[in-house]
Amino acid sequence: MDGTGQRWTEPTTGYWQTLLPDWPGGRPPTPPYRFGYPVRLPDGRVLVLPIRPLPDGTHAVASLIANQASFAVVRALAGFMARAADEAGAETIVGLPTLGLAFAPLVAEDLGHARYVPLGYSRKFWYEDRLSEPVASITSPGGGKRIFVDPNQLDLLRGRRIVVVDDAVSSGTTAAAVARLFGRLGLDVAAIVVAMRQTQRWRAPLAAVDPALPDRVRGVFDCPRLAATAEGWVPVEDSEA
Repeated sequence: MDGTGQRWTEPTTGYWQTLLPDWPGGRPPTPPYRFGYPVRLPDGRVLVLPIRPLPDGTHAVASLIANQASFAVVRALAGFMARAADEAGAETIVGLPTLGLAFAPLVAEDLGHARYVPLGYSRKFWYEDRLSEPVASITSPGGGKRIFVDPNQLDLLRGRRIVVVDDAVSSGTTAAAVARLFGRLGLDVAAIVVAMRQTQRWRAPLAAVDPALPDRVRGVFDCPRLAATAEGWVPVEDSEA
């Protein structure tokens, strides 16, 4: 990894655990950022995210790992996500694997729903190929990764306004795969609700499925792509969401 980028990162163990009442130091941060990227939530509180370098060593993104976050942080983010889902007229909440499943049941519960519909990557023996879609991923270069709908839960989706819930949207590949799958099945995606909209890379893949889909993505906060400098990390132009 590039030495400059390595200098401005640190272990993530203590991140995602606390919501601060205001900006660290009492004023909005300005680049260059070092180690953490603070974001303001809709109620004014601040969550400091760790900066995680990308494989090229010269760029980075702010990171959110929901299943490593404190219950208080996950609960707070889910509350804001539930508000966005409600504004979209959600009738059924669909949770995306893996980290979207940390938020989806809480969002559904906040809306007064008795249950939600989880999608999965693990194929059960009763699943059907027609109820799945391949998901492109740098971690599965062979193209064998697929996302599935359990056929027993189709009746919870038909004729309903669906809000898809995930932890973040970044490359847009998973959200686009779900949109293609639901489009084939004649299902209505009213909105995609996430905690973090990371950069702008997700817009083109979603627009390729449905030009209206990028504008249906609701996020609690936005984070840009960052580039390494000698003084820290700075946002890359045009990457702000």
